[in-house]
Amino acid sequence: MTDAEAVQDGPAIRYAPDRPLPLHQLVYLPEGDEITVGRPDTDSYGIFPPDGAEVLRRLEQGMPPREAAIWYEARYRESLDIDDLIAALDELGFVREPGAPDTSPVTEDAPVRWRRLGAALFSVPAWICYGLLVAWALVAMARRPDLAPSYHNVFFTDYYTLIQASLFVAAVPQLLLHEGFHALAGRRLGLRSRLRISRRLYFVVLETSLDGLVAVPRRKRYLPIVAGMLADVVVMAVLTIAADLTREPGGGLSFGGRFCLAFAYAVLLRILWQFSLYLRTDLYVLVSTALGCVDLHGTAMRMLRNRVNRLLGRRGRLLDESDWHPVDRRVARWYSWLIVGGYAVSLTTFLVAIAPIVYRMFAGVLGRFTGHGASWPELLDSLVFCGFILGQLVVLAWVTVRDRRRDRARRLDHVIA
Repeated sequence: MTDAEAVQDGPAIRYAPDRPLPLHQLVYLPEGDEITVGRPDTDSYGIFPPDGAEVLRRLEQGMPPREAAIWYEARYRESLDIDDLIAALDELGFVREPGAPDTSPVTEDAPVRWRRLGAALFSVPAWICYGLLVAWALVAMARRPDLAPSYHNVFFTDYYTLIQASLFVAAVPQLLLHEGFHALAGRRLGLRSRLRISRRLYFVVLETSLDGLVAVPRRKRYLPIVAGMLADVVVMAVLTIAADLTREPGGGLSFGGRFCLAFAYAVLLRILWQFSLYLRTDLYVLVSTALGCVDLHGTAMRMLRNRVNRLLGRRGRLLDESDWHPVDRRVARWYSWLIVGGYAVSLTTFLVAIAPIVYRMFAGVLGRFTGHGASWPELLDSLVFCGFILGQLVVLAWVTVRDRRRDRARRLDHVIA
């Protein structure tokens, strides 16, 4: 190895060992026994032990790499592979090209769009309004039992296609509002955000990326995490109030009111979905953040796998737990049982809240085709409804096959490499 080049497993990383390493401006956030270091302008972050973060600080302050390695050995009585460290910094995007200007100024007042709107949505007056709306809805449901959530509310019309299509269309702005609350709660802190489409099992979901959240104090992270659920609760309250205020002169629910209750029930199912802790839901992120975990989900799933293998006597399939993060390993001992509980919540929700809807719809469709007296609009509605269901199953099968092929290709690439 020459003084000007350190070769890793991949592209060469060139630097002058006796000259300062050009680094972008970085932020540091101590978190217990670890320190998060990163670039807010690119949302690239890494978790370092205190000694590694101290070396990085000295490199950023202008200490040459060779001198930093000598200082580390004298301070901690251990040798430092400075080449590996610089390779990791380069992979994180912390290293600048020699002579290139620093394009990542770190300022607390950096302009972020919609920051004022985020501050307004989570101000004290806004919280008071949210509380009053929820209280109003709860009182209305207590006074008028027909406003309480029920799977019967879904059938605001006799046409199943209209039910499915209208709830699907209405869900799009509600999902955007859910993710928008996440984003705006982060932007009030000056964090950038991105919206992307993802998938959980066979659910297509929207996700808000707030990578910069790891660089703010932990107590400030909780609101951006739960802001989406707050939006869901407020939307459900508003829909319930609207249904009550739009009653017909005789006191019955209007068509618009019945639709509001149907949509409110769909929002409730979304809230219950957050308790499916076997997925990385908002509640999972909240627990993981509050307890300072790194990969709680992965550790808990591997711990469950070990428990099953021990129960079946398959000792040869046990995974080594010594490589797991100590905080993850400690929390996973009890959180892994919450994952099992998450499956129970999902199963119960399906049996109690979803299965009756599915049964009633398919029983109605079958009755129209096999019975007598069904009008042609009802028969057409049933045909279109069945076509929607078949189309969804085809899309689900295609996505499943595609993902399996991609996973197989990744495994093959890994073997070839």
